[in-house]
Amino acid sequence: MSKDRKAARRRVGLAIVLLVLIAALLGAWWEARRWTPDRARFLVQGAWLDTHDGPVDWPILKARGADFVYLTASEGPARRDEAFTAALEAAREQKLKVGAVHVYDLCAPADAQAANFVTIVPRDRAMLPPAIALDLDSRSCPAPPGEAAMQSELTTFLNQIEKHAEFKAILMVSRSFEARYHLATMVDRNLWVRQDFFEPGYTAGAWVMWTATTRLRIDGVAGPVRWVVVKT
Repeated sequence: MSKDRKAARRRVGLAIVLLVLIAALLGAWWEARRWTPDRARFLVQGAWLDTHDGPVDWPILKARGADFVYLTASEGPARRDEAFTAALEAAREQKLKVGAVHVYDLCAPADAQAANFVTIVPRDRAMLPPAIALDLDSRSCPAPPGEAAMQSELTTFLNQIEKHAEFKAILMVSRSFEARYHLATMVDRNLWVRQDFFEPGYTAGAWVMWTATTRLRIDGVAGPVRWVVVKT
């Protein structure tokens, strides 16, 4: 066989391998847009939404399998999600259980953050326990506080919002936040963890909620949906 023919065969072989890899990647990408955890293992499933997700077709979300929805209500000491109140009413019309999320700012006073949350979130025993999103954010808090200061402020915040909600809050801890503060061993609250596709193990304590994917596509929501499951 001539060198030219051997080279041509190698090029064809490489092209076939490349096509197979592209097809596999496209298949994985497509599957990632549709994947949710097995309902047999996680009976209760839902979504975490906010104004950045755009308009929501609530009947479609319910039909897709959502049993509940958590809605971002407030962030830090001042920002409130403009879609919260309307989304709360729309979700309830579909008989979805609804909870509120506060995105916590490590550099902002606890009192001001609690006041922001209780101003927009109604005192209603039908609400799910409030959830507090805890992460390290270099934009809002370039110099995070030490462990003692963080725990003192967070305790103040929790005392105030839990008095309003009449439920203990759920702490939604990111991997980076937990690595810095080890909150799971410090505060007696249920934990909500986050990691796409694979059950996370970064908290010392057992978790009760898991954001299993941030890439789910649902016809009734403009952007990718954060899909959440409950460990029962």
